Amino acid sequence: MGFLSTLVGILGFFIGLPIGLVIGFFFFVYSKPKEVQEPAVTSIHEWDTSTLQELMPEIPNWIKTPDYERVDWLNKFMLDLWPYLQKGICKTIESTTQPIFAEYIGKYQIKEVEFENLDLGTLPPTFHGLKVYETNENQLVMEPAIRWAGNPNIVLAVKLMSAKIRFQLVDLQIFATPRIHLRPLVPTFPCFANIVVSLMEKPHVDFGLKVMGGDIMAIPGLYRFVQETIKKVVSSLYHWPQSLDIPILDTSTAAVKKPVGILHVKVIRAIKLLKMDILGTSDPYVKLRLNGEKLPSKKTSIKKRNLNPEWNEDFKLIVKDPETQVLELQVYDWDKVGGDDKLGMQVIPLKLLSPHEPKVFTLDLVNSLDLKDHHNRKRRGKLVVELTFDPFKYGSDSFKGLEDESNSVGNDSGDESVSGAGALLVSIIAAKDVEGENHTNPFVQIVFRGERRKTKTIKKNRNPRWNEHFEFMIEEAPLHEKLHVEIFSKKRTFGFQRKESLGFVDITLADVVNNGRINEKYHLINSQNGIIHLLMEWQTC
Repeated sequence: MGFLSTLVGILGFFIGLPIGLVIGFFFFVYSKPKEVQEPAVTSIHEWDTSTLQELMPEIPNWIKTPDYERVDWLNKFMLDLWPYLQKGICKTIESTTQPIFAEYIGKYQIKEVEFENLDLGTLPPTFHGLKVYETNENQLVMEPAIRWAGNPNIVLAVKLMSAKIRFQLVDLQIFATPRIHLRPLVPTFPCFANIVVSLMEKPHVDFGLKVMGGDIMAIPGLYRFVQETIKKVVSSLYHWPQSLDIPILDTSTAAVKKPVGILHVKVIRAIKLLKMDILGTSDPYVKLRLNGEKLPSKKTSIKKRNLNPEWNEDFKLIVKDPETQVLELQVYDWDKVGGDDKLGMQVIPLKLLSPHEPKVFTLDLVNSLDLKDHHNRKRRGKLVVELTFDPFKYGSDSFKGLEDESNSVGNDSGDESVSGAGALLVSIIAAKDVEGENHTNPFVQIVFRGERRKTKTIKKNRNPRWNEHFEFMIEEAPLHEKLHVEIFSKKRTFGFQRKESLGFVDITLADVVNNGRINEKYHLINSQNGIIHLLMEWQTC
């Protein structure tokens, strides 16, 4: 019976095959092809509401939203660059994933993991619009609408025991709207220190995944599960307000260093100082400053005719980098006539201090920090000081993202920040539309409690940019005081300097203290159109 059924099957195959070919040839030759009808073309204004709503997601953002700009030039640029860019991206992916794959070799019977093929295809991402934000912060903020319907061919081979399993990624689609911050802006190429990326909405990700030639995404329920899982994972990591920070430059060298705390210095006493006067005594005093600061040194009082003086005097210095800065201490002998004589000096690295913990140092004075200086062998006495470093409570990051811009007039700093000592930080950023009657060589002068500070002068410029920073140490919060900011223009003629005011503004500091931070542009008084941009911060320990 088995032999008979096999024989019948073979005869049926050899008889049915030519009969089928003859019938197919007959239909192919004698059947008439159907005429191809042209598709109906309908104007958009004739479409109904439901059809238009289905079309809306496909319309570029620069059409739907006036804030987005059309960037066809960028798409043309990406199209020409893509063959080279995608190769560079693939090399980066390979170098990044190699150590990750190496961790799995030997585990779970895995013997080898490698890319058999890694190609992102010929279709580059396209930009459906670009939105640029205007902000007072020291940053650039843009929001591109990116769509990528690519044709990649990515094959990952995993050798499991003796079998090699291939995973192939095809038909990848990614739709995303990231917000990109380039901050802070610095005078070092590429002119920004970090790239901060956050997604404004959940991304759309679609792809096909083949295993051993079969598309596993066709399994019922798996496609939607994978899509939702990817959206949840990506959103939890990078959906606003979460972000991805990509460092580009070292901010410690590229950006202007901001104050981070206050150094409390108590000069206690000196012991067995050198005798510099004819009568065998000295009139010592101490000068102290932090390295890297342009401010004048602070001084103790002069102790007349005393080789073992006691001062017990307190000073406060603003610290910008506790890891690298040092406190410079120099002891001098005061002379009524001529220059003061140097008795000795010493330095203390701030990295030796722990926050909020007082530490007493007994220093051996030396002539200089040069180890080869033979004058250092001479005993010059000792200096006793106490140091305490108090970091600011809220830091000094002036480069907050756009998400903080609504709070750029500050945060609720509580009752503690409006009482006690602190530091008033004033940054003169820029001015616009300032013009003098006779000349326009602007500089800014700020006056606080009778203390005057000035920026550099920028010649022949109606829109100057200074980016200069000033600090004021204050024993009590300036709740009832004002900061006077005035722009002047000066010109020297025949040896005489003429100066005229281009406008001023008086700022109530209670707003700065209560809010903690204000980043605003102010209209100048006595100026037709002048505007000045200021950043002010109140920091407490």
